[in-house]
Amino acid sequence: MRILRRHGRVLIHLFTFLLFTGWWIASLILHRRDKNWVVPFLLWLAISLRLLFFHVSIRHVSGPIRWVWQHSAVVIHDAVPSRFRSLAGGAAAIAVILVGSFVSEESADNTRANRAISLFGMAVIIFVFYITSAARSRINWRTVIVGMLSQYVIGLFVLRTTVGYDMFKFIADRAGDLLGFSKEGVTFLTTRDVAELHWFLIGVIPAIIFFISLVQVLYFIGFLQWFIRKFATFVFWALGVSGAEAVVAAATPFIGQGESAMLVRPFVPHMTKAEIHQILTCGFATISGSVLVGYIGLGLNPEALVSSCIMSIPASLAISKLRYPETEETLTAGSVVIPDDDENKAENALHAFANGAWLGIKIGGTIIASLLCTLAAVGLVNGLLAWWGRYLNINDPQLTLQTILSYVLYPVAFLLGVPRGDLLKVAKLIAEKIVRNEYTAFDQLAHDPYYADLSARSQLIATYAVCGFGNIGSLGVQIGILGQLAPSRGGDVSRLAVSALISGIMSTLTSATVAGLVVTTQLSNFTRKAAS
Repeated sequence: MRILRRHGRVLIHLFTFLLFTGWWIASLILHRRDKNWVVPFLLWLAISLRLLFFHVSIRHVSGPIRWVWQHSAVVIHDAVPSRFRSLAGGAAAIAVILVGSFVSEESADNTRANRAISLFGMAVIIFVFYITSAARSRINWRTVIVGMLSQYVIGLFVLRTTVGYDMFKFIADRAGDLLGFSKEGVTFLTTRDVAELHWFLIGVIPAIIFFISLVQVLYFIGFLQWFIRKFATFVFWALGVSGAEAVVAAATPFIGQGESAMLVRPFVPHMTKAEIHQILTCGFATISGSVLVGYIGLGLNPEALVSSCIMSIPASLAISKLRYPETEETLTAGSVVIPDDDENKAENALHAFANGAWLGIKIGGTIIASLLCTLAAVGLVNGLLAWWGRYLNINDPQLTLQTILSYVLYPVAFLLGVPRGDLLKVAKLIAEKIVRNEYTAFDQLAHDPYYADLSARSQLIATYAVCGFGNIGSLGVQIGILGQLAPSRGGDVSRLAVSALISGIMSTLTSATVAGLVVTTQLSNFTRKAAS
């Protein structure tokens, strides 16, 4: 017993290592003639390294890496005069994008001409946000350049390489499996036939509640904070943003808009306006893991959805810092900190799971109520517009917010690189997402016969363009959540919200331009589910 008390932690870690090592060796033997051993190996490697670093300082690994970095990249960086560094960095980023986009062969409608349009669209978005910047002289070009380049590299890795596609496919498949587990609960409460219905109330809300429960358990055991802290440290180091911004950006794809700000709750009342703008933009730019599993259930391609969630985060940092650069001193400028939530701390994992279920019900109820009221309000406005339009003989299509916005967004769809014949259809999807929400746009893309003949390239670009919370309904959700976290900053949040909404929408659209830039022969991998 004395040995167990003194060395219990080591013995548990050793047992875990041996268990997973045996499992990996067995999978290697059984799948030595195919590639199905790769995923078990990566999982075994991740677990083994985590167990190792419980007992060996990570400095033994990071030290040599830091030495190589200091004697290579830093030397090159310092050799360039400071006044030319941003220009040199921008030129290097442009060179990478040009080579990565135009060297590969053409296929179907993925011609170099169409890729050039997507590249031009990205340049137009960046230029417009530069022109409309709140403080052009204070723009941190490091954040902009590294953010856009990171987005492009992620897109290139996923859409152009087999390894990247397979990795994100594995992540997406596991996210899809979560949907199946939530269906077990729905089946018990109703029937199997009801659980298979493609209703938002049945297919998405239960998955959200279940996912939030799991997130609370991961938060209780410390895994979520550890993972987000590591991810945030990289974002903080690479993009040069504040610690609070890095934490929120790293957390948003996993726990969603508003909720990610709760990780830095003590800092919210003291944030600068640029930081508040950034937090809002991140929330609008992507979707969260909780709704991701629900949208996969619609039949949309999961790899495109997962990669879009990640790609839009560095883009949101870049676009937000273009639109609203930092002009004040930030409280978390030099550190990445996730404060402990002692006020709501659970007693054990079961308590955390139960708290998560209750939190999931509240968030699910908020989503339902927000959607109901927002869609009803949109219906009211559309009814009035249609009534006015009838007196002007505007009947086919009827005059609605979506109709008006779809024609406004027609040139935007062109700049994304959408083929000419599909411009209006993709513009309508983007308009539907902005006016109502991304769910209705995704549902139309997956099931509406009107979109059945979209080209493969248009399907992919539309999937990326719609994959974000940037809509009118989310505007109220984010203002409400941040207003609750920091009542004293409610005025600043309200004033910055519309600018952040536009920034978030355009961040999502830059991911669509990247998809149009880099996808080639693997296009069918990313459209077959949406097309089916």
